[in-house]
This record gives sequence, structure tokens and C-alpha cells, in this order.
Amino acid sequence: MCIVGIAGIAAAGLGGGRISAGRDQKRAYQLEHGSDHKPFFTALFEAAIAAADPALSIRKYLPEKPKGRTVVVGAGKGVAQMAAALEASWDAPLEGVVVTRYGYSAPTEKITVLEAAHPVPDEAGLAAARRLLETVEGLTEDDLVIALVCGGGSALLPAPAGKLTLADEIAVNEALLASGAPISAMNVVRKHISSIKGGRLAAAAHPARVVSLIVSDIPGDDPALVSSGPTVPNSANSDDALAAIAAYGIKLPDAVMQHLRSEDAAAPGPKDARFAGHEVHVIASAAQSLEAAAQAAEQQGVAAVILSDAMEGEAREVGRLHAAIAREIVLKDRPFRKPVVVLSGGETTVTIRDKGGRGGRNSEFLLALAVEIEGMDGICAFAADTDGIDGSENNAGAFADSTSVTRLRAAGIDAKACLAGHDAWSAFDALGDLFVPGPTGTNVNDLRAIVVR
Repeated sequence: MCIVGIAGIAAAGLGGGRISAGRDQKRAYQLEHGSDHKPFFTALFEAAIAAADPALSIRKYLPEKPKGRTVVVGAGKGVAQMAAALEASWDAPLEGVVVTRYGYSAPTEKITVLEAAHPVPDEAGLAAARRLLETVEGLTEDDLVIALVCGGGSALLPAPAGKLTLADEIAVNEALLASGAPISAMNVVRKHISSIKGGRLAAAAHPARVVSLIVSDIPGDDPALVSSGPTVPNSANSDDALAAIAAYGIKLPDAVMQHLRSEDAAAPGPKDARFAGHEVHVIASAAQSLEAAAQAAEQQGVAAVILSDAMEGEAREVGRLHAAIAREIVLKDRPFRKPVVVLSGGETTVTIRDKGGRGGRNSEFLLALAVEIEGMDGICAFAADTDGIDGSENNAGAFADSTSVTRLRAAGIDAKACLAGHDAWSAFDALGDLFVPGPTGTNVNDLRAIVVR
């Protein structure tokens, strides 16, 4: 297996070089023209999900039991599964509350699982955020708070700061999602308009010790950015939030801008005494899941390369970049020799210019790639969000190949028009190429895989 950053491909001297996969040619996966690659891609996805299974990872990071109470709080699209895994591993009393997306719950006995809206916050999320803050009130230095945090918590925990309202926070969330800004910039803004994010939930638990167990969906795995860091502060300040808003041309309500320019927006920093003795552990990440997907490919006899676990950028542009790499492999057997599966992770963004379409970042990535590889035999691709949902529809992603655009044209559908209108879901739905695994119980960002025969 070879792991390289895109910028380092040429420098690493990989052009035309053989990548060792340690494969047995007799059992090699058949990368034949016209073969169905969906089972192969699905196997890679399942391997990536299994690598992020909280039932396995949480056990490695269990803290010492306290003299007093053990209280659990948390948020995210996979937090119910994290809570169930913690209950199964913790052989002492515990209690607590976590919040997940509607339909993403899991059975628990001691930890209450609440549900709220994602990606746009609602009243249930507002009530859940209050409940979490109430749960950590009145604790002592003998008590322990275990915070379970994974992707999605930013929307699931609306808690408007100062004089702001839920409507203000909804407006901010909608504007951020349409802006094309990277998740790191979005979460810097979010934490400065919140009374629970940016370490404030952990500060509210003082003087109890807080141990944060985090499943990262953030490129670079900065724990303070996962779900806008309810229990993990960072040094970003309100000036950084204002700079991000200006850089990406984000239009926010006047009340929000006034708040961000006021002292009320200040968030606690990492050196705040209330965070002394706290622990933070990233228990699963995109890097680990990509490694697992690569190993799954190689077990089927296919050489695997990982470009990066932290790719960001406009989804369609990242799609075109991946298409260019795939074409280079087809035509010139570089920078990697075929047959090969090229993997990448991270989180792309979509700048919404037309709100009429249906889709998500993974389907938009794939449609852009499909346009670029039309008619070029030997390329097929897959992209999906590891939480099971891409955008606002019920699919995690989709499958594409060099015939996708041709098949759309035969059905009377203009692929480029769908791409311009952010309607990739409709395109892949028409082809029967959506990938719909349902909620996975984890979230380590996106998995992209391109097979070049």
C-alpha cells in the first residue's frame, strides 16, 4: 500500500512505478470491462465503517472510574452507537444524555438518546442543548464527565448566545452550508454564536474532570473542530470568525454580525483553568478507515493507493482533479500503474448557486468526474459519506463509470445541466446508481474510490 499526498506524487518518484500490493494473481479481483464493480466498492465502504466501529475503539480509551458520579453527554450522527458501546464496556454506574439525528438512534439502557434535526437545527435540538447543559450542572471534582462527540453535532446542538435566537442560528447554518466554506471555517463561526460550543459545555461541567472521546470527520482531525468542539476549546477568536465570513462572502443577519463584534462572542481558550486535567482522544478517523479500505482492496488482489485523508475544496473541482489522475493512469500508466484503486478522504464543499436541485457533495463530486471520463474505458468510481447520508436525501453517495453520462444522454438527461443545478441526486437516481446503505452509526467523513482497469 502506498500513501502519498497529491502534491508529493511527482516528488515521491511514483511516475510509472509499480505499487506493491502483495497480491495473489490467481485470486485477484477481476477488473474486466463491463463487470459490476458495485460489490467491490461496497466491500471497501463496509471495511471503512468497520474500522470506525465505536464498539471496538471506545474500549481502548476508557478513563479511570471516579470517586463520584459518571455523567455522559454527547452529540453527533453516530453518538447513539457510541453511547451503546460505552454502556457495554463500562462496568460501573453511569448516566447521561446524548443527541443524534432523527432516525439515527440506537438502544441504550442508562444513557438517554434524544433526536433532533440535521443539517438545519430545530426546536428539539434547542431543547437537547439545554438538557446537556443541565446534565453537567452542579458536579464536583470527584465526578467524571465522558463526552461522546462525532460529526453532526454543530446542527444538533443549537444554543444561541446572548440575544440571538434559534432563527438566527438557523440562518447562519443555512448560509454556511451554501457558502462553499470548509468545515473548519464554518465551525469557527458556529462556536462564536453558541452558548454550548467552543468548549463551553466542558466549562459548564467545572470542576468535574472531562474526558472527550471523539470520532473525527474533520480534515486534519482537529478535535476542537468536530461538532464545533462543545468540550474542546481552541485559540480561534471572533476576529477569525469575521475573517472567514468576509473571505467566503457569507451573508448573515445583522444581529449575528453585531454579536460577533461584541465581547459576548468571546470563547474560552485552551489555557482556561477550567480545562485543567481534561483529556481528549480521537478514537476513530478518516485515516484509519482509508487504511482499512485499502487493505480490503488488496485482500481482493487490487493494488491500492491513498492520495490523502484530508482533501477539501469545491466538490466538482475535486471530482475533476480525480478524473485527471484517472485519465493519466489509463493513458500513460502514471503516477500509478493499472490496475489500481485510488482512494481519498476528507470533506469537500458545495457552493450553492441554484437551490432547485437535489444532491450532496459526494454525488456532485461523482457527476463532475463522470463528465470528464465519458467514453474512456477502464474507469469506474464511488463516493459516499460514511455516516450514510449525503446531503439531505436518503443516499450516502453513488456509483459512476465512463458510461454514466452517455446513459444519461440516452435517457434525455443533460449531465452538465444537472451539475450546474446541483441536481446530481436526480441524475444518479435515473441511472439506478445511488448508494443507499442507511445510517451507519459512525461518521469519519467521505470515502472516494476510483478503479482504473
